[in-house]
Amino acid sequence: MTTDKVFLSASGLSKSFDSVQAVNDISFSIERQEIFGLLGPNGAGKTTTIRMLSTVLEPDAGDVEIGSRSALREAGEVRKIIGVCPQEIALYEELSAIDNLVFFGRMAGLGGKEAKEAARANLELVGLLERGRDAVRKFSGGMKRRVNIVVALMSRPQLLFLDEPTVGIDPQSRNHIFDTVLGLRDEGMTVLYTTHYMEEADRLCDRIGIIDGGSMIALGSPDELKASLDQDGDVTLEEVFLNMTGRSLRD
Repeated sequence: MTTDKVFLSASGLSKSFDSVQAVNDISFSIERQEIFGLLGPNGAGKTTTIRMLSTVLEPDAGDVEIGSRSALREAGEVRKIIGVCPQEIALYEELSAIDNLVFFGRMAGLGGKEAKEAARANLELVGLLERGRDAVRKFSGGMKRRVNIVVALMSRPQLLFLDEPTVGIDPQSRNHIFDTVLGLRDEGMTVLYTTHYMEEADRLCDRIGIIDGGSMIALGSPDELKASLDQDGDVTLEEVFLNMTGRSLRD
């Protein structure tokens, strides 16, 4: 059961696909107004875990509570308080950025005027308001990713899932995304953030869970994880990861 401090609680999550155990008995929690990083090699079970947490996929075993609601038994209520930004760009290329956001805002239940106001506010949040009337097809990859993120904000979620939001983008857009995520946290939002970049996790995340082979093998703040390998903390997060998994995150 979640407490006032804990916003998300995952208990004994497991999921298999045919004979493959994708996630094996994972348990962890995320506190309110925390940026929680989920790290692991490709195929480690990160995406499957996020899909279960966000009510897209039903686990074989275990439960998830978000805001004291069960993601299994009260999925509809949970969806009202979460926003999900997938790794894939999910935008209509021929529509303008504002029209994309208004469309998704209306899908989330906002009225027309409310959706337009939210679209403008969210584009300003990521530094793209001046380009709001331009077709998304004219945007760089980094700009599209910034719009992709604020689509997930149109429903005004309490918990935001960000799956690899900075893959393959320019430094300017990456810094915009960092500033956006930190600003959302400071305003009270809870964030689950997956990334292939250790420096991002070290810079942004309050705590980190490392998944390998479908199991959670480490959990703690970046400093705690580094201290587990070197008490002086004179190591990088990537060195910690390599020590625990025996392989690079980019493998």
